[in-house]
Amino acid sequence: MSTAGWPPQDGGEQERGESSGYGQGQGYGQDQSQSQGQGQGQGYGQSQPAPYGPPPQGGYPGQYPYGGYGPPAPTRTNGMAIASMVLGILWIYWVGSILALIFGYIARRQIRERSDSGDGMAVAGIVLGWIGIGILALVALLAVGVLSASPSGL
Repeated sequence: MSTAGWPPQDGGEQERGESSGYGQGQGYGQDQSQSQGQGQGQGYGQSQPAPYGPPPQGGYPGQYPYGGYGPPAPTRTNGMAIASMVLGILWIYWVGSILALIFGYIARRQIRERSDSGDGMAVAGIVLGWIGIGILALVALLAVGVLSASPSGL
């Protein structure tokens, strides 16, 4: 045993049930008061914490049940985007194509502002609306060409 510093020279080794030398005496985590027959706790006035056990019931105060943030809130689909796509598919004598364009552009603006879902449907309605307008233009050009080429002129 050394004469200065650590370990204390006040007989603390004997009070705690330690012996000099490795592999002898009690190791960490063993209740030393039982082997000494003393009712006192561990050395230096502290009691040893309980071994790992079940967590306390209810968790820590202020937590949500089941932990975490919970499921994300569902995003709603923009109704104008749905209308744009449906009208782009149906065409309805090309009036649907014009309305699909109008609803599609309005829906895209609303989706950016509100963070709604349905941008793909709005784009589909816009594309189908332009295809419908293109077909309307081709049909109008063919009609004018056929009418101008006919000798009777209707």
